Amino acid sequence: MHSGTFRLVVTGGGTGGHTYPALTAVRTLQARLARESRGLEVLWIGTADGLEARVAPAAGITFTAVATGKIRRSKNPLKMASPANVRDMARVPLGVMQARRAIDGFRPDVVLATGGYVAVPAGLAARMCHRPLVLHEQTVRLGLANRKLASAAARICVSSESTLELLPESAQAVAVVTGNPVRPEVLSGQAARAVQALGLWGFDRQLPTVYVTGGAQGAQQINMLIGESLPWLLQQANVIHQCGPDHEAALRSRAAGLPAELAARYHLTGFVSGELPDVLALADVVVSRSGAGTLAELTALGKPAVFVPLASSAGNEQVHNARHLEEAGAAVALTGEVTAVRLQAAVGPLLAGAPLRSGMAERARAYGRPDAADRLVDEILSAASGQPVTAGSGGRGESSPSR
Repeated sequence: MHSGTFRLVVTGGGTGGHTYPALTAVRTLQARLARESRGLEVLWIGTADGLEARVAPAAGITFTAVATGKIRRSKNPLKMASPANVRDMARVPLGVMQARRAIDGFRPDVVLATGGYVAVPAGLAARMCHRPLVLHEQTVRLGLANRKLASAAARICVSSESTLELLPESAQAVAVVTGNPVRPEVLSGQAARAVQALGLWGFDRQLPTVYVTGGAQGAQQINMLIGESLPWLLQQANVIHQCGPDHEAALRSRAAGLPAELAARYHLTGFVSGELPDVLALADVVVSRSGAGTLAELTALGKPAVFVPLASSAGNEQVHNARHLEEAGAAVALTGEVTAVRLQAAVGPLLAGAPLRSGMAERARAYGRPDAADRLVDEILSAASGQPVTAGSGGRGESSPSR
């Protein structure tokens, strides 16, 4: 691999789950290269209407859009051949041609694909242009885009040890467990700052604190469960509830009837942004969805969690993620029909028992990989220099330690 400026093409996006790990990897690579007095040039190939189209330029990264097709999945093979799917699939060759033109012009050292249907055209173009392709998978099972690209990859970086046995044998030879990159700021939160920033003066510090989140937009299902459980919950805990901007008014009117002492322990907010690391530091228990990014953050921090997976997530990924941690005793997964009674039965023992919380926290931490971004950067750099996979026999195992 030549010295001087390193050139990276990033592709992936559509949602935050694919976009933010890529952005974290870019920043980590930039810092690594800067320590060696080298520069980094990045081109992000995405879709015009995906989250990446906003995130990449905001981070100062050159962005180019290509045509792509979204597969609408169904258990019924006939529905997979729907007119919308057929129309979208017809767009993929155009996207491959556009991506090939971009990659030929940019001449990257490596192409990093983090999943989402947009990754397919650029991943295929990387193979055509003879550029090393590094795939990163956030969830326990390979997503559809990464399954399509696996045979073209120089490296398949996975977030979980248990993904390895789910891979075809040919893919196992180039697979490495790196973990899912977590934004470094998430790991440096301070509980006292959350109290100050959010004005949590009514919180009872003798009680555990629960952080409830349904993601940026909120989750109606989680909001309803918490709304129904509020009087019960606030007798045993302080609650920070990030409900999504659209749900705030309804929850506020619901909480208006609470006794003053309980109301003082309830902090309702539409959105948590810069304070998130501090809120997570303060939280003793988290109630949330089980997207890959959430799992990566909570396990890196070692937080006991009660997951209410989004049942309609692609390929049922959230349910697999949650069950995977529950089997290890590192979280509680509430799947199927979830009622307030079931939520209370799951959260109650964690609130009542500090030893139970610390045991779960320890098991969660065993799954956490706070150095995942560094491990992924190791693999990007070694793929660029044409090194074989550094993990144990046939690639089954850990990435080499961060430099």
